Amino acid sequence: MIFLKKEYFFTFIFSLILLVSCSGDDNISDTNNGDDGNGGGNVTIPNNNRSTGVSANELLSESFFSKIYVDLVYVVGSQPTASAVSNLRSFLSARLNKSSGIEIVQKSIPATGKTSYTISEIVEIENTQRTRFNSQDEIAVFAFFADGESSENDGNSVVLGTAYKNTSFVIFEETLKVAANNSSTSLATIESTVIRHEFAHLLGLVNNGSTMQTQHQDVDNGKHCDVEDCLMFFQVETMQGMMGLFSGGGSVPELDSQCLADLRANGGK
Repeated sequence: MIFLKKEYFFTFIFSLILLVSCSGDDNISDTNNGDDGNGGGNVTIPNNNRSTGVSANELLSESFFSKIYVDLVYVVGSQPTASAVSNLRSFLSARLNKSSGIEIVQKSIPATGKTSYTISEIVEIENTQRTRFNSQDEIAVFAFFADGESSENDGNSVVLGTAYKNTSFVIFEETLKVAANNSSTSLATIESTVIRHEFAHLLGLVNNGSTMQTQHQDVDNGKHCDVEDCLMFFQVETMQGMMGLFSGGGSVPELDSQCLADLRANGGK
């Protein structure tokens, strides 16, 4: 396991191990002020610069927002597969109460010239490229698909993705391509698994914004589920075990019943 203060990563060890996790930044501010859209002056709108999991209820329920906008920004050549984007939409539709809809927009940016990225560098890119923020009745999520690897890679321990704020995550797309080339699992399946896992951390799993209804946190391994075939399971210790996550000959792992109960109790479906 790779562990840094307040950070959890989805990590793949090419020859031996898959580690699944995510990260969170310090809570900087809780709200933005904006017009209510009806001439009513300023209203308090929860903002996008908070810790991972803090916006779980805002994402899951309609207590604050009835629509979600997902901004998928990718470096040219690192676009997610159409299947992975479709799978993300299906995942959100199944879990979120958003009667005004789910909008996913993709945008490319030029190559950065980087071969690896720190989270601070990812935040800088977000600050430059992010154009959508929480507004009246809409919550916005930013996802960056990088053309390089994580600076946290260490030998055979390789980071695939990181959720680093309440509405922000990064996918190391080029690393996912290498992972797919070194396994019998398709790129779309690996992408879908990593993207869903990271988004599930934004939804407060496990015990990080969505309160557990029963005890199922793998306490020794951070904010993860102790059910081995759950999407939020921490670790599969061998390549054979990792492939066991993909039930039915290569399908994306599902959230187990306990994780689903947590999301429902926090306003989700």
